Amino acid sequence: MSSPSPINFAVVGCGHIGKRHLAVIDADPLSRLVAFCDVDRDKLSEFADRYPAATPYTDYEKMLRDSPADVVAICTPHGLHSIMSIQAAYAGKNILVEKPMALTSIESERMIAAAREAGVKLYVVKQNRYNRPILLTKSALDEGLLGRPLMVQCNVIWNRNDAYYEQSRWRGRRHLEGGALQTQVSHFLDLMVWWFGEITQARTVMDTLNHTIQIEDCGASALRFESGVVGSLLWTTCAYRQNFEGSLTVIAEKGLVKIGGKYLNEIEHWDVEDYPQPTDVAMDDAPNDYGTYQGSSSNHDKLINDLVHQLVESREGVVEGEEGLKTIRAIERIYGGV
Repeated sequence: MSSPSPINFAVVGCGHIGKRHLAVIDADPLSRLVAFCDVDRDKLSEFADRYPAATPYTDYEKMLRDSPADVVAICTPHGLHSIMSIQAAYAGKNILVEKPMALTSIESERMIAAAREAGVKLYVVKQNRYNRPILLTKSALDEGLLGRPLMVQCNVIWNRNDAYYEQSRWRGRRHLEGGALQTQVSHFLDLMVWWFGEITQARTVMDTLNHTIQIEDCGASALRFESGVVGSLLWTTCAYRQNFEGSLTVIAEKGLVKIGGKYLNEIEHWDVEDYPQPTDVAMDDAPNDYGTYQGSSSNHDKLINDLVHQLVESREGVVEGEEGLKTIRAIERIYGGV
């Protein structure tokens, strides 16, 4: 039986997260990097040396027309995700868009409609779903081992200093970044919605207290989910000097679990009736390291591998557009609860 042909990938946006996509795609045995695009010619030159088999472009529309890409990974500023995804769809390309899929639910729905009309797939990057503590807790919830979930607490206490916002012109600008919920908190919201259903109520207080930016740098919200679970969310980019915590605590009828560490990469507490914490699961998820700061988990390799097998074998796993839209609706609900 012959091996399947590699899936051809192109990457647009060669910043911090685009660089991660390039490396993961290049290393995946069933993927082939055929093109990448950025308006910064210095970045193109750097990556042209590193990936000589791929064609560099400064013109996104030309890349869509000329490259043999099956999938376009969109790693540009948030405000460009929607239009670039729609362009890729009408060029007949499958799409993998970084979080957040767009800045509004209307834009997200347009992306989904364009992909459906063009007959292509639209995927959203949610690599924290592959974190080992997350999968372990998801399994316990799905199997009813925790009983009825009652409450969830989410803390995102991270540091983003002034230099972070000065590194890129789009950061901190509302029309391009959106807000801290889109950038720092999007993955956490995705996980809570994945576990407990969409947010039906939110009461929010937020402010900009420690940066000169157009978006909030701290906030707190009381939440209710479709399942009836009551939640609290505290988020900030004002943590002193470094990231302090990224955590989810589930309070349930038959147990209490806290997933913590800085990046949802540790189980800090596990007390579940008749189900001790498994000791044969390695908690080895690592963060994306961007030099001056660290982000969410670096499980893009697992996501890319799943995406390729999903395209080749019609195997489920990667988050598609309709599921990604739920996070955008959650963000709008929280911001609307001010």
